[in-house]
Amino acid sequence: MTRGSSVLRVRRTAAIVAALLLLAAFAWVRPGMSPARASSDPMAAHSSSGLAQKLAQARVATAKYVTNLSRAKKDGYMIITQAMPGMGYHYLNPNISDFDIRKPAILVYEKTSHGMQLGALEWVFPSIPKKPTLPNATYGFFPAACHYKDGTFTPAAAQSDCAAKSPSSGSAFNFWHPPLYTMHVWIWYPNPAGLYSSTNPLVTPFTG
Repeated sequence: MTRGSSVLRVRRTAAIVAALLLLAAFAWVRPGMSPARASSDPMAAHSSSGLAQKLAQARVATAKYVTNLSRAKKDGYMIITQAMPGMGYHYLNPNISDFDIRKPAILVYEKTSHGMQLGALEWVFPSIPKKPTLPNATYGFFPAACHYKDGTFTPAAAQSDCAAKSPSSGSAFNFWHPPLYTMHVWIWYPNPAGLYSSTNPLVTPFTG
């Protein structure tokens, strides 16, 4: 192989990588559709270059989980809720605490006829951040609760109020948390209610 052909191959490889990163920034994945078949969406309502770059970073970092819940579990994510209406199943990584766009604390999955599909990323905070974590970010609220191994949970003001087993399923106690503020980012499923909305009307068929 000549030196000229080697340089050309490197340039072509760089161009392909750049194109893939661009697609990662703007492609939506619908439940049942693999990332490779995702249709493009310009995200016109969220077109600031700073936000687009952050969303691209989040998508590249979490693409491995889109249709691979087993991979997420292997990496430390555990179920903390069953299907919540307009949201989905929540999986938490207890080893993630600070905000990092590449490391969401929670993955929100939708149960489709094709299997589990990642819909949103979520971060949790003890209070609403004084400085927005992302441009124009909005936050939801989750009351203090006892969580059990199977994803069932019950509201509770203190851990001492948590039963040893889930009142609804009998599953063993997992953990308790105080009131939390949440930020959803729907980057793997389009949401007409808004990028940061806690709920998504389009996933209602999957969550009841």
